[in-house]
Amino acid sequence: MKLDPIVISGREVLPVVEGGKGINVSNGESSGAWAAAGGVATFSGVNADTYDENGKLIPMVYHGKTRTERHHELIAFGIKGAIAQARIAHDLSGGQGRMHMNVLWEMGGAEEILEGALIGAKGLIHGVTCGAGMPYKVAEIAARHSVYYYPIVSSARAFRALWKRSFHKHGEFLGGVVYEDPWLAGGHNGLSNSEDPQKPEAPYARVVELRKTMRDCGVADAVPVFMAGGVWALNEWADWIGNPELGAIAFQFGTRPLLTQESPISDAWKKRLLTLKPGDVLLHRFSPTGFYSSAVKNDFINELVERSHRQIAYSGENVGDHVAELPIGARKRIVWVTPHDREMALGWIAQGFTEALRSPDNTLVFVTPDKAEEIRQAQVDCMGCLSQCMFSNWAQNDAGTTGKKADPRSFCIQKTLQNIGHGGDVENELMFAGHNAFRFGSDPFYANGFIPTVKQLVERIASGE
Repeated sequence: MKLDPIVISGREVLPVVEGGKGINVSNGESSGAWAAAGGVATFSGVNADTYDENGKLIPMVYHGKTRTERHHELIAFGIKGAIAQARIAHDLSGGQGRMHMNVLWEMGGAEEILEGALIGAKGLIHGVTCGAGMPYKVAEIAARHSVYYYPIVSSARAFRALWKRSFHKHGEFLGGVVYEDPWLAGGHNGLSNSEDPQKPEAPYARVVELRKTMRDCGVADAVPVFMAGGVWALNEWADWIGNPELGAIAFQFGTRPLLTQESPISDAWKKRLLTLKPGDVLLHRFSPTGFYSSAVKNDFINELVERSHRQIAYSGENVGDHVAELPIGARKRIVWVTPHDREMALGWIAQGFTEALRSPDNTLVFVTPDKAEEIRQAQVDCMGCLSQCMFSNWAQNDAGTTGKKADPRSFCIQKTLQNIGHGGDVENELMFAGHNAFRFGSDPFYANGFIPTVKQLVERIASGE
């Protein structure tokens, strides 16, 4: 298999792309090494780490008394962190490859952070990838700074909507389109309400449809589609390379770069990846973004699954099937539930799940007193890391709220990702991964616990293996 260079962000490079992974998992060191190997690197611009004048990590400690004050602190942290990672990546790349910045459109302060990073790291960032939402404004922002933009979509329909509303005004800076398989990719996925999470669709027909839509919009075939999600070895995708039906194609790798020497994740995380088996990654909807996402089934995920199962519907009055009284809370206020649900609730209470937390869907979720306190404290400590958050009910608007109850079935994503990214217990924090992560354990490249350098990994990928 021969992998020829293609033009991405204005330069001929290997069509091998590092997928951006948020907080601090794709940082300047890992991305600088990827670009130095001749590929397209992507560092995360999502709450990236920043350092003092001695190169020491600056902890993200928030001093604001209100969510809005802490939200502004978070934006300032985000801009400084993105600039710091861009500079590190640039220095390590040696001027090779291309450097992209990844932004979650639904992150808090996305527009301000992107603007601030492109100003503060002028000339160091060649492209912006952006997903988790409909990033209508990313084209305008990228064009203003003369960098390319790469929307992440999971359907042709999503791209058409973006093109019609915004992208057609800045078509010359559309560097490519990332098609992310919503059933196989790690992290947040773009499954729509019309798609069944239990019935995955093969990507080829969906990418053909995406390319057809791009052509209908007047986008040249030389503008590549990045195939992302479920990509492991390129010899399994040989029929995509040079295929006129697809136009220019590049391949994005999110999971494999986790296991390199330059990868900043902890040794415990790296070792855990080598133990995964098929089915050990769960596609779930616990994220406070409201999107589907994929993560390793560990104690953190299992607790969320079990928490959601300890849930019953309730009513404030005796109505319909809700005829059984259930006293809840310290004041033993009465709610009405079905007789069957009352028996289940009493069973959970007997097991120690004595706290009944109300959800926005008029359900009660039963947890231990310790877990209830943990949930409440995390909601109080919210720093507005998302544009809107189901878990805390924060929203990036004048009211500072979604107008709904905070949802105890979710979690503080900023807290857990910061924890695992800085050496936290891999069993008790959110561990994003793609559904092919189990292949670390069976791929001979990683035999006997071998962990390659980024250069070795890029060479291996380019060889087709």
